[in-house]
Amino acid sequence: MKRLLLAHDLGTSGNKATLFDISGKLLSSCTEPYPTKYYNGTWAEQDPEAWWKAVCSSTRRILADFDPADVACVSFSGQMMGCLAVNKQGSPIYPHILYCDQRAVQQTERLISRLSPQKIFQLTGHRPSPSYSIEKLMWLKDQCPDVYQDTYKMLHAKDYINFRLTGRMVTEYNDASGTNAFDLNTLQWSGEIVDAAEIDMDKLPEAVSSPTIIGEVTAEAARATGLAEGTPVAAGAGDGGCATVGIGAVQPGITYNYLGSSSWISTTTKQVLNDPDMKNFTWIHPVPGYLQPCGTMQTAGGAYEWMHNELAVSERNAAEGANESSYELIDKLIAASPPGAKGLMFLPYLLGERSPRWNPEAKGGWIGLTVEHNRADVFRSVLEGVAINLALILEVMQGEVDVASMRLIGGGGQSRQWQQILADVYEVPIEVPNYLEEATSMGAAVIGGVASGVLASFDNAENFIHIVDTVHPRKEHADTYRLMKEIADQSYDALIQVFPRLSELKGNAGD
Repeated sequence: MKRLLLAHDLGTSGNKATLFDISGKLLSSCTEPYPTKYYNGTWAEQDPEAWWKAVCSSTRRILADFDPADVACVSFSGQMMGCLAVNKQGSPIYPHILYCDQRAVQQTERLISRLSPQKIFQLTGHRPSPSYSIEKLMWLKDQCPDVYQDTYKMLHAKDYINFRLTGRMVTEYNDASGTNAFDLNTLQWSGEIVDAAEIDMDKLPEAVSSPTIIGEVTAEAARATGLAEGTPVAAGAGDGGCATVGIGAVQPGITYNYLGSSSWISTTTKQVLNDPDMKNFTWIHPVPGYLQPCGTMQTAGGAYEWMHNELAVSERNAAEGANESSYELIDKLIAASPPGAKGLMFLPYLLGERSPRWNPEAKGGWIGLTVEHNRADVFRSVLEGVAINLALILEVMQGEVDVASMRLIGGGGQSRQWQQILADVYEVPIEVPNYLEEATSMGAAVIGGVASGVLASFDNAENFIHIVDTVHPRKEHADTYRLMKEIADQSYDALIQVFPRLSELKGNAGD
């Protein structure tokens, strides 16, 4: 019996290849980076050929000490809500437009003029936004008509790699539900939305259930990757869906927080949660029959990384001569600042914002800065600002879902200070698993295992994840953070009219 499951996590900064056995043991992992091009203020693009090279390289590296014939299935997790136009031969004809790209503002407004946000939310579980794929495809049609004309299919990141492996262009329900054009009630593309967007329906790929074998590794792909020809390839799921499976939320009762470049809070339900203000949204769960309510902010770990790169020069220099990482030094500095950072608040809107603001014009900034503040306060305020924004997302769910604890995954979860801040702000225990950065890979592996039949059911996910630590909230700081949430809302509301005016300054640069 084949006992290995190869999972790939095609993320924002690189592709991680991870090999598991069917008991849930992590055998090997490696990452190949690739760049993102950020420009024009809110544009973000990647080269799909860089993905393929990263997948080929990481696959060969990870299989160096294993027999490729023992791999039961290959399955991908991938960044969601993107837009990749490919021609009939499957060749990309425009750079991949990432989830965080906000260029399609006018197209979103046009879609709203034809279908109300409430109607689109009712059909898809998502409000209309420049973040989503169909609006990005509308932008391509408007701005690059020749590209649109030559587009055979619009694919997501993992779907393109699945095509390179199998020769089949297909997506699955979880990723499809991030296009703003897929009806979560019928599991079909919404003709009503596609017509309103004036997009050709045949440019959208076939959608199948996540645990579906969509094909086998071709001879050409086998030569490129080192996989055995004929290895089954599962449809997989988006990174959010895979993380949900990997953290063990394969049935109602578990809520988790992913803290990476972006960050989300998600849970598992059988029905759409009541959300009249449409602050959050709902994916189709990779486990058939379930839904995945979720709220995602744009820059969480991204805000931390910006802080690290631009403001933590001293820590980075000190780390070069010490046996510590710069992140550990930042954590120590943050510990010297009290909860509330002495009245300093950070708005973490560095790439516009999705949940709970849904404003591509939103900007980051500090509120309350005085001469009394030091670098420790500034650093702490960044972590608290992200946590406060996530807490506003959580509050929408807590009206209908009992959140007794929160599981934490993602690279940002390595910070002990951030773990404690999250526990204090959410006012629930934070459960830390054995692997913080492997949940998406674990979820992809479980999906592949179920699809190929080497795992009996999604309940096997519990063999892949184990809680090793719990961080409890400190009740004495609850009032401070409740006040901060109120002030964060008031600050954002007061600045709504200011944000777009700040964009005018960029346009006037050099006048």
